[in-house]
Amino acid sequence: MLKEKIRSYQGDKVTHKIHNWQDISSHFSESILLGNGASIGIDSRFQYSSLKDHACANGLLNQSVNTLFDYFKTSDFELILRLVWQATKVNEALALTDNATKIAYEHIRECLIKAVQEIHPPHNSIQDQIPVITKFLSSFETVLSLNYDLTLYWVMMYANEQVRQLRHGTEFKDCMIKGKFRSDWQTLRDPLKGTKAALVFYPHGSLVLARHIVQQEVKLALTEVKLAASTPNDLLDHIKKSWLSDDYVPLFVSEGTSEQKVKAIENSHYLSIVYREVIPLIGKNLTIFGWGLGESDIHILKKLKESSVEKIAVSVYQNDQSYCIDAARMIRDHIGSKIKVVFFDSESDGCWNKPVSSSIYKPSTT
Repeated sequence: MLKEKIRSYQGDKVTHKIHNWQDISSHFSESILLGNGASIGIDSRFQYSSLKDHACANGLLNQSVNTLFDYFKTSDFELILRLVWQATKVNEALALTDNATKIAYEHIRECLIKAVQEIHPPHNSIQDQIPVITKFLSSFETVLSLNYDLTLYWVMMYANEQVRQLRHGTEFKDCMIKGKFRSDWQTLRDPLKGTKAALVFYPHGSLVLARHIVQQEVKLALTEVKLAASTPNDLLDHIKKSWLSDDYVPLFVSEGTSEQKVKAIENSHYLSIVYREVIPLIGKNLTIFGWGLGESDIHILKKLKESSVEKIAVSVYQNDQSYCIDAARMIRDHIGSKIKVVFFDSESDGCWNKPVSSSIYKPSTT
């Protein structure tokens, strides 16, 4: 049996053993859940408290828009943008003159675009890390990302291009066919000859997802959008133009309490399917990378209780024993007391964007 941790008692203190990823990776190959720490590991620009805080700190939001956030008791950019967008469309349909609503909508949209552009790194600044991340994620059958940024989508595009050229490797499928989500997503697990298939989901949405005016949900970034080295921002530009067209608003839940996030999830066809169907079917082992297991995401832990997961590997940054103690408690309190929890160094060889060195590891015994 996998020895997932070693405890040494010094008074009331518990010390958890933190493994190298290569030592335990063979025991964790079914599902992985990515948190914001994964994006921060790629580029430090993702290290911010919230889009709204970034907008406020940089003087992007005016007082009238701040009043809307206060009135609806939320810090969720997507929610406020969608509410005001719908109001402007209703006014247009009824031929009502309401410049205040239209001005507010355009201002919020502009602030969101500026915030994303200031925070999000361009493709060419992270492209050297993509092959390493691709190799890491290729060992999993299901990838779930709580991040709304484009890094995972860029990895998928790179990996799938390799499959097309070499006729082997892992094909990543986001279950979007011609821009629309397939409700029969489980049928897409079958790989092409000579390849492996990994399904990708966004429990909190993504910049690549959007709502149409009639609430239809689509993927904006189709595979036809090329990321040539000379035009590394094609994808971001494509999304920005879609938002500016007034036909789409983004579909992602970036902020708010756990209760607010659940309400937003239930208001989306795609997000609700991922929440209700995909998460409970993650398998018996789960890897968590870069996720702080905070109170605002407690709904994810509670939903994991409905799964058949038996053991969970959790990434740890710089031997943070306090985090280990809190993470183990949160997992056992909300998922199950019998869950085996093992910790691994987020900066160890072969983990996420860290290439495998010439070191020879001896795998843990079972």
